[in-house]
Amino acid sequence: MSKEFNVRPVVFPSGGNPGPTPQQRRTPTAPFPANPSIPFMSFDIGAAAPASTVTTSSFAAPSFSDRIGNFDDELPLLEELGINTKQIYSKTVSVLNPFRVKAHLHEDADLSGPFLLLVALGLFQLLAGKIHFGVILGWITVAAIFLYVVFNMLAGRNGNLDLHRCLSLIGYCMLPMVILSALALFVPQGSVVIFIMAALFVVWSTRVCTRLLVELASIGDEHRGLIAYACFLIYASFSLLVIF
Repeated sequence: MSKEFNVRPVVFPSGGNPGPTPQQRRTPTAPFPANPSIPFMSFDIGAAAPASTVTTSSFAAPSFSDRIGNFDDELPLLEELGINTKQIYSKTVSVLNPFRVKAHLHEDADLSGPFLLLVALGLFQLLAGKIHFGVILGWITVAAIFLYVVFNMLAGRNGNLDLHRCLSLIGYCMLPMVILSALALFVPQGSVVIFIMAALFVVWSTRVCTRLLVELASIGDEHRGLIAYACFLIYASFSLLVIF
């Protein structure tokens, strides 16, 4: 059994079928009011400011001459790192003469010169087939602490030797050990000549280091022998490292 639905008829106002009606063109409007101070935020094309009004002076890159002038005003790289090559050379040359030691050159302690000498010692040892870079750096650190403790125990309250200066003096006095390591490349290992050379270079380093410590730290001559003995032990250990 079929069921009937009551559908109302559609009535158009014109009384007939709807035809094509002309559409009215609407002008575009901005969703929010335009800000004249910011022309690129406006959606009204006619209200945009000309491109010539935008200033670009604040975004201008510095010229090449300005950048070159800034580099000229800067200090050299070695001076910024605190490395004075002339001072390092003067201190190193002063150690070459054990009878005329210029102690005033070592008043300003540094670690650049000792580090270069220790690297040179390690390189000569490497040419001899020995890898002793870690051993050398470890021994020089222990030696500086040992000499620092011994010196301040002897000087008492009058001791003015700090660990930085102690490490600097021991490092610069390693120059004879570096020369010994270089000469040991041309001398047979285990011969009498290498032992005699080692003894002479140890005495050389001991004399220079002892004199520098006594004159710079103002400990007096009464403890010169004990300081010399401590220095002798330090450089004798490095000479054994070179020999064996």
